[in-house]
Amino acid sequence: MDMLKKIFPYSFSVKDVSALVIKIIVYVVAMVVGGLLLGLIGLISGWIPVLGAVIGWILGVIGTVIEVYCVIGIVLVILVFLKVLK
Repeated sequence: MDMLKKIFPYSFSVKDVSALVIKIIVYVVAMVVGGLLLGLIGLISGWIPVLGAVIGWILGVIGTVIEVYCVIGIVLVILVFLKVLK
């Protein structure tokens, strides 16, 4: 549990419904902004023949990690709000 609190510190401070909704919105916005930025960087780097493919693959992995982090964060926020986790 301590490791989860170190990796997801933002998820363990939910006290009421408004904090829950705000934290979920922040995670969703982080996913959207991260995806847009990585997509833009991938689009720009796509003009480079060989390096663009490698950068695109790396950006895809980074995008997946960001999305998984945000989804796990949302699940943890909900579980903390429901008092399943403390």
